[in-house]
Amino acid sequence: MSWRGPALDSDQRDLMAMLDDFAADHDIVLADNPEAVAGLVAELAELGVWTLGTAEAHGGGGADRATTAVALIQLGRSWPALGWAAAQAHTAADLLSGDDRCADLVTCVHAGTAAVAVADAGSAHVRLAWSGDTLHGSVDRVDVAAEAPYLLVLAGEDTALLVEPSALKPRPLRRTGLGGALTRSLEVDASGSAVLELTGVDVPAARARLRLGAAAVAAGIATAAADAAATYAAGRHQFGGALTAIPTVRQSLLAQASKVAVILTAVLAATEDDPVRSFATAREACDSAIDVAAAALQSHGGYGYLAEYPAERHLRDAVSLRAAADIQSAAVPTARSLVGFAPATVLRKDAR
Repeated sequence: MSWRGPALDSDQRDLMAMLDDFAADHDIVLADNPEAVAGLVAELAELGVWTLGTAEAHGGGGADRATTAVALIQLGRSWPALGWAAAQAHTAADLLSGDDRCADLVTCVHAGTAAVAVADAGSAHVRLAWSGDTLHGSVDRVDVAAEAPYLLVLAGEDTALLVEPSALKPRPLRRTGLGGALTRSLEVDASGSAVLELTGVDVPAARARLRLGAAAVAAGIATAAADAAATYAAGRHQFGGALTAIPTVRQSLLAQASKVAVILTAVLAATEDDPVRSFATAREACDSAIDVAAAALQSHGGYGYLAEYPAERHLRDAVSLRAAADIQSAAVPTARSLVGFAPATVLRKDAR
């Protein structure tokens, strides 16, 4: 692969090389086969990649944010569905690790044997409310590469709700891309011990981590799309020369590479303590990934629409990732949300 982002340190370069080798040894085209998906997640957990950037004190890898972003970018290049699921695993593990009631679950998340779908109460996907002591409603979609995940709802500035799989009724959903995401809608009917309210947690940091995870995966998709277009154009001959000899093709490839460089630079530079920047980075990365993937498909000509080439898959993945992360509607309904205030929907029991 070509790296168009900022200079990496030796550990980050080694991580990229390891994940390149790992991808080369596995099928890149991932379908919604639960056993195959679970096997890949388990292998990534054994490599220490699945929760690489979570706190070491609580069983994680302890990597810094930039190194974690490199891992998610690499997953986005190969299996965007797993990249997005890993971003949710990072968010859930760090948010839950401070509560002893969640210790066993956090251990399973690190091992890749349990999945937690993270949803923001302010998202258009989420329609939940309290009725007495019962949390009920629905989440339109979760994409967490698992059939029966836990649900973690980011409900306010310092409140989150953890719902047991037993209180969730999942239904498979069709989608555009993200093969292996095992996308589900969830009907929620949770009361008693099936729903755990966590207070005093850093929800703004969790939201920022989730958004930056989506941005990193989008950067990976864009990188893969641009690389595929450049490889195809260099190897395809027309009118006695490679497609790269045609000025308009070269200009398109340069534009794709330039956008990738911008995305990678923004993703590696963003921090989780700035809600505006994390939101802007995620939105621009997801939008730019679609633009790059669409241009890369055009670089393949009519062949880009054939499943034998990766171009159409990259475009479908980019579109699906933006929908899964709900970046557009997460554009906070009010300006206050952009500077760290609670979203419009607050699911605390005392706010009924």
